[in-house]
Amino acid sequence: MLEQLLIFTRGGLILWTCKEIGNALKGSPIDTLIRSCLLEERSGAASFNYDAPGAAYTLKWTFHNDLGLVFVAVYQRILHLLYVDDLLAMVRREFAEMYDPKRTVYREFDGTFKQLKMEAEARAEELKKSKPVGKPASNGKRQGYGQKGGYDGGNKNRSEGGLANDGGDGDGEGRKMENGYANGNHVGVKDSKMNAVVKGKENTSSNNGAFDVNKLQKLRSKGGKKTDTVDNKVPKVETKKKITKKNRVWDDKPPPTKLDFTQTVDGNGNGNGNGNDNVHDVAEVHGESMMDIEEVVSSESESEDDEEVEKESKLDAKKKGWFSSMFQSIAGKANLDKADLEPALKALKDRLMTKNVAEEIAEKLCESVSASLEGKKLASFTRVSSTVQAAMEEALVRILTPRRSIDILRDVHAAKEQNKPYVVVFVGVNGVGKSTNLAKVAYWLLQHKVSVMMAACDTFRSGAVEQLRTHARRLQIPIFEKGYEKDPAIVAKEAIQEAARNGSDVVLVDTAGRMQDNEPLMRALSKLVNLNNPDLVLFVGEALVGNDAVDQLSKFNQKLADLSTSPSPRLIDGILLTKFDTIDDKVGAALSMVYVSGAPVMFVGCGQSYTDLKKLNVKSIVKTLLA
Repeated sequence: MLEQLLIFTRGGLILWTCKEIGNALKGSPIDTLIRSCLLEERSGAASFNYDAPGAAYTLKWTFHNDLGLVFVAVYQRILHLLYVDDLLAMVRREFAEMYDPKRTVYREFDGTFKQLKMEAEARAEELKKSKPVGKPASNGKRQGYGQKGGYDGGNKNRSEGGLANDGGDGDGEGRKMENGYANGNHVGVKDSKMNAVVKGKENTSSNNGAFDVNKLQKLRSKGGKKTDTVDNKVPKVETKKKITKKNRVWDDKPPPTKLDFTQTVDGNGNGNGNGNDNVHDVAEVHGESMMDIEEVVSSESESEDDEEVEKESKLDAKKKGWFSSMFQSIAGKANLDKADLEPALKALKDRLMTKNVAEEIAEKLCESVSASLEGKKLASFTRVSSTVQAAMEEALVRILTPRRSIDILRDVHAAKEQNKPYVVVFVGVNGVGKSTNLAKVAYWLLQHKVSVMMAACDTFRSGAVEQLRTHARRLQIPIFEKGYEKDPAIVAKEAIQEAARNGSDVVLVDTAGRMQDNEPLMRALSKLVNLNNPDLVLFVGEALVGNDAVDQLSKFNQKLADLSTSPSPRLIDGILLTKFDTIDDKVGAALSMVYVSGAPVMFVGCGQSYTDLKKLNVKSIVKTLLA
C-alpha cells in the first residue's frame, strides 16, 4: 500500500498530497530525503531507504525540471510495489498539464490521481500474470547448456555467446578460437605458439625477441674483440683508482647551539629548565597560522575551455550536422533528453577522474546532474556543454559547502561557560599525520588565546607518546600520558578529568592509526568515542588517496555505528585533509570524502610547520576540478 505521494516545488512549497491515504508517516522521511539525497546531489539514485523506530520506508521520486517540480512516493519497504515508477511518470505528465506557478492548491487532482493509481495497479497485475515462469531443463542436458552463453549439448553448431565445438576434422587437430580457448579436441603443434620444442629440436631462434646467451658467451671468449651490438651500447667504465680510507678525526667539541633543538623532559613531558632559552614564544618563532589568512580566489569569469568547445562541437556535428547544431544553440531546444547530455557528462566524468575523484563518486554525480537537467529547456545561444558544466559547478558547491556550521572557537567558548573542556578526537588510518596536524590545530588555538592540553591516547605505536611529547614541549602546553599498553578510552577519560581540574579549555586526543578493516582497533576506537562522548570527531585523511578514501570513511562510519551502544551513535563530524601541498591539481579526494560522509573539510594541512594549516576554499576546489 502506498503511504504517501507528495508534489512540491524545488523551493519547498507543497502543492498537493494524497488525501485518501490517512496513515501518518513515522519520523520525517521527506525531510531526510531532501537533506541527505536531493541536496547532496544523490538524486540520480533509483530509490532511498529510510529507517525509523517501528517503520522502514522506501522513497522514489522524479522531477519535472522545466517546471521545477518534485514528485515523491513513500511506501513500506516490505511491500515491493511494482507500479510506483509507472504511477510517478503518469502523475508527472498529468499534473504538468494543469500546473500554474500562481496556484498553490490543486484539490481537483484527487480524482485524477485515483484513476491513475487504479490504472498503474491494473497494469502491474497484468504484467505479473504475463511474466513467463522459467522451468528446469528435463531433456537430460545440464541447465545452461544448449542456451545462450553455454554449450550446445555436443552439436557442431556454436551456440551464441559460448564456445564452439566444431568437432575434429580427422587429423587429430582442433581449432583455436578467437577468444583464446580451444574446443575439446587436441590442439595441433602448428597452432600452439607456446611450445618450447618443435619437431624434437630446441627452438633457439632469436626471432621471438629472446636474448641469446650462448652467442654472447662465445663472443666474449674471443679476447680483444667487441662482443655484440649490446656491448656497444654499454658505456665503457674506466677503472677507478683505489681510494684509501681516511683516518677518522674525533672532535670533542660540542655541536653548535643553533642545531640543538632538544630539551630535557621529565616524565610528565614538561621541560626541566635545561635548554629553555632556545624556546621562545610560539607566535614569534612560527608566525601567524594560515587558518586566519583569507585565501583570495580570482573571481574573473573565465571563458569556456577551448578543448571542451571543440570536442562538443565535433560531437554535435557528427550527430546532427553542423547547421542543425548551430540552429539549436541559437533558437534553443525544446527539452533536453539523455542522449543530448551523455557526451558532455562523459567528458566531465573523465575530467573528474583525472583530478583523483573516485570513479563511483564521479558516476553518481553525473547521474544526479543528468536527472536535474532532463526535460529542461535549453536557453538560446547556449551550448549543452556549458549548461552541463554550470549544473555540475552548482552541484559541487552544494556538496563541499557544509550542511551545518561548525565553528570550533564559538563552541569552545560555549563549553567554557559550562565549565567543561571542549574535546576533539583525531582518528584515521596509519601514517596520515594525525599527531603532526593535531599540533597544528593546537598552535592555531593558542593564537586565539585558548588553553590547550594534549592527551596521548596512542598507546599502541612505539614512539607515539614521545612524538606528542616533543610537540607539547615545543608549543609549551601540558600533555597527559600514561605510557603504553593502556586502555586508550580510560586514558582519554582521565585526561578530560584532569583538564577540567586544571581549567584547560580544549583537550586534543591523539589516537592510534588503524586500518578500516582492523576489528580489534576499531572496537577500541568505538569504545573511546562512546565512553567520552567528544564534542568533535575529526577524521584525518590524506589528500593523495582516491578510491581508497571512499572505503576508509565509509567503513570508519560503519564501524562507529555498528559498535556503538547508544541509539544515536556518534559518527565522523569533520575531516582534516593532510599533505594537500603535494597533489598539484589532484584535489578530488576532498570531494570523495565529503560526498561519502557528509562531513565538511574543516582543516587542510599544507606543509611541515605549525602555521601550515588552512581552511578549504570551496570556490578554488570547484574551479580546479572543472579546469
